[in-house]
Amino acid sequence: MKTRNIAIIAHVDHGKTTLVDQLLKTAGFFRNGEEVQDRLLDTNDLERERGITILSKTTTFMYHDYKINIVDTPGHADFGGEVERIMHMVDGVLLLVDAFEGTMPQTRFVLKKALEAGIKPIVVINKVDRPNINIPQVLDDVLNLFIELGASDDLLDFKVVYTSAVKGTSSLDPDISTQVEGMDCLFQTIIDEIPEPKAEEEGPLQMQIALLDYNYFVGRIGIGTITRGHLHVNDLVVVSRNDGSTKQFRVLKLFVTQGIKRIEVEEAHAGDIIAIAGLSDINVGETICATDFIEPLPPIRLDEPTLQMNFGVNTSPFAGKDGKFLTARQIEERLYREVQRDVALRVERVSGAEEWIVSGRGELHLSILLENMRREGYELQVSKPQVIIKEIDGVKCEPYEDLMIDVPNEYVGDVMKVIGERQSQLVDMEASETTTRLDYIIPSRGLLGFTTDFLTLTKGYGIISHVFKEYRPYKKTDIGERQIGVLVATETGRATPYAIEHVEDRGTMFIEPTTDVYEGMIVGEHRYDFDLAVNVVTKKNLTNVRSSTKDLTVVLKSPRLMSLEACLDYINSDELVEITPTTYRMRKKILNTSERKKFDAHQKMDKEEE
Repeated sequence: MKTRNIAIIAHVDHGKTTLVDQLLKTAGFFRNGEEVQDRLLDTNDLERERGITILSKTTTFMYHDYKINIVDTPGHADFGGEVERIMHMVDGVLLLVDAFEGTMPQTRFVLKKALEAGIKPIVVINKVDRPNINIPQVLDDVLNLFIELGASDDLLDFKVVYTSAVKGTSSLDPDISTQVEGMDCLFQTIIDEIPEPKAEEEGPLQMQIALLDYNYFVGRIGIGTITRGHLHVNDLVVVSRNDGSTKQFRVLKLFVTQGIKRIEVEEAHAGDIIAIAGLSDINVGETICATDFIEPLPPIRLDEPTLQMNFGVNTSPFAGKDGKFLTARQIEERLYREVQRDVALRVERVSGAEEWIVSGRGELHLSILLENMRREGYELQVSKPQVIIKEIDGVKCEPYEDLMIDVPNEYVGDVMKVIGERQSQLVDMEASETTTRLDYIIPSRGLLGFTTDFLTLTKGYGIISHVFKEYRPYKKTDIGERQIGVLVATETGRATPYAIEHVEDRGTMFIEPTTDVYEGMIVGEHRYDFDLAVNVVTKKNLTNVRSSTKDLTVVLKSPRLMSLEACLDYINSDELVEITPTTYRMRKKILNTSERKKFDAHQKMDKEEE
């Protein structure tokens, strides 16, 4: 059987998962008239709600006489490590580029990984149905990107297919009028351009693990492509570890993916992408070999985490009211279970405390974990994200990122002022009639808390994307902290309209009347750059019948509702986010008002002495 193994790579929201839907339809995977949900491979609730792919997924289907294995990859920079590992599983990539937005930071990142692995690319210009597109300009940008990344001459001669994944049309001509129903043009280009898997049917078994999954029944599952030989259930095999050691184990189960379903099979052959169960501590980069011929493949480099947060047991006065899983043992078990499937995550217990340092690839990476834990019934509290400082050749270094911003022209000045205060370096600036694109290099610290400010400055019309660039020497500057103060509750109770009415002139409220609050909880943003203690639970003294109904006529401003990511983005290093199944609250680490004031005064004195 003829096989093609390909991955779909692109910047976030350029249409990868939607394109896979159309490929499945063109291949006849669904019956005529069958109702199919959009973004079929985004099976996780969070993926469907946010419209992003979080975990890589494989799907297999037949197109004429060809077996097509497709890996749908995440587009967000926080999950870029998966893209890098997937290059070891495939022989070609579809590089999706939005016909309106063109190349973006993550486009550069994913293409760089493909070119480094020598993988054959096909460029897919998607969303050609969008208004105001400029296909010749996008093609020039793509070609320039290939040249900048040092693509060889044969890879520069890439084929281009033009598609509208939403409408399910494609063509080989940039003229939009030539679009035809279905993805046959793309399928034929894949068959013509992507080579057969570099696999040997005969010979001793060889298979490298590129991705991990976890199942309650069989434990950790390794996913990869068989590069030589074949494999059967109950075979006795050897795994060559990353540290050079070896271990024998028996294959308990083999899985392949057909459409969106993972099904068990009894055997698999060279060129197949399979999932294997039987070894509880199998890891990415390890090679599964025949017992009598151990030949490990070159190791797979894993990108290190760049951001860390402290996860702890909830210590707020409201602890235990909402959650099912509250104890240190339950939280620790959940965190270590996540490590089983996510190789980009690190968990380390803090000595002598019910607290863990959890390291990941970015704020989204860690917030997805927190949101999943919240929905599963966990209660916990987390600190402000901090970048991971590394020592390289005796020099203290911090991560830097490539940052790309698209902003309406009227907001350019404000955005440049704010981002200039975060130790950024402007690399390029390109203006059009309505928008301006700004390219920066910025320390990762400078991006902490920036997203909220950016969306406020641009009234939600700005687009921001960033990707890890490199480590550079650490600059001792105070960036990444919020520069505005907060309103902090002084009493525990239920917020009243009367109290909020008297406080809201001091800033912007985060809570509504009847919200339960406690001393030390952050209830709003102050107008000035210092914190202010406020009472939001005061009730009006009732002196007669007429005044007892006055609360009913109070008209309050709408509060600013904060998402979980916004809360993590917002807090400073002396604050925490309390997360429960029903809500999340921002709070001070020191809840008692007088103790907190004493501590802040000491901190201020220490800074002045420095």
